[in-house]
Amino acid sequence: MTEEEKIKRAFKRKNWNETKTNDSWAIFKIMSEFVNGYEHLSRIGPCVSIFGSARTQSDDPYYKLASDIAERLARKGYGVITGGGPGIMEAGNKGAKAGMGASVGLNIDLPFEQNHNPFIDEDKNLMFDYFFVRKVMFVKYSQGFVVMPGGFGTLDEFFESMTLIQTHKIGKFPVVLVGTEFWGGLIDWIKTTVLTKYHNISENDLDLFKVVDTAEDAVAHIDEFYTKYLLKPNF
Repeated sequence: MTEEEKIKRAFKRKNWNETKTNDSWAIFKIMSEFVNGYEHLSRIGPCVSIFGSARTQSDDPYYKLASDIAERLARKGYGVITGGGPGIMEAGNKGAKAGMGASVGLNIDLPFEQNHNPFIDEDKNLMFDYFFVRKVMFVKYSQGFVVMPGGFGTLDEFFESMTLIQTHKIGKFPVVLVGTEFWGGLIDWIKTTVLTKYHNISENDLDLFKVVDTAEDAVAHIDEFYTKYLLKPNF
């Protein structure tokens, strides 16, 4: 289906019966995804989510860094949750496997780019149709976020976590951005434009995340947080 055909299909006029029927059945599909996610993830225990690009190749330094971080987290007793696909997500699951920890994949059904990687535990490979349900699972069952270089999806997860923590919809948990070179421009813009020029955030909002360059620092930040605050799930 071409882009033009998709647009026409999305705006095609539907009668009331079609609209009501489609929306009603969608509710049951959404409910089933929530129930399935809750039942599987609530049994796993403390986990850290690793986000990043699906396009990162296995010879990329950030792939290797993500795998190292995941392995270190697993050896400290954390499970690792990723989006379940290739690239950084694969690296995270691969590292979790190497560290003998729980390796969880929250896959999304996409027409391109997304196929589950082979390093997810068989009983922890979940598939979602709805992005918003999948995002709830990331937040509800993660005790920390490690955000590697990525695209729009990665930025979405980062800013959503910032919003939820800033507005006190969830408790504060560690959010680590990995890669000063990658994240530096964005952080500078947040400081100079969002904070200083337009005053759209507060100074202390900059403390909601930490930028690091090594696996040691990423894991240490998460571990230190839960040494100070007793580790417990978000639910």
